[in-house]
Amino acid sequence: MSESPYRQTRSRLVAATPTEIFELLTDPAMHPVIDGSGTVRASNAQGGKLRLGSEFGMQMRLGVPYRISNTVVEFEQDRQIAWRHFSRHRWRYELEAVGSGTLVSETWDASRLRHKWLLRLMGFTRSTGPNMERTLERLAAQFSDPTE
Repeated sequence: MSESPYRQTRSRLVAATPTEIFELLTDPAMHPVIDGSGTVRASNAQGGKLRLGSEFGMQMRLGVPYRISNTVVEFEQDRQIAWRHFSRHRWRYELEAVGSGTLVSETWDASRLRHKWLLRLMGFTRSTGPNMERTLERLAAQFSDPTE
């Protein structure tokens, strides 16, 4: 994947199986727990685990509180999941078993937006990469032994 300000990927090795990580990612209630941006506050999801076509809402805060609706647009069990919202941003997680762990890659893809300049103006093109790195840290922490 080529990096651009509107399509960024970060990866991290996580000490868990792809199945364990996928289980976490398909649970919308866990999204606020692993969010590294500080904007995802709570899930409004009804009906359990995400699958292709699932629609789920999140309570967000970026200066002011708001709600956002998402739709799962990519789904491959224990391998990949992606969702998008009304402005066509896409958040994708790809999982690859590596040794005794999993390489988790998170991609933010805003390349489909019509008014990309607005993302740059609001600082998203600078803050998204570091936010994804924090998300992957928080995700990895869900599988670490707190006594280590």
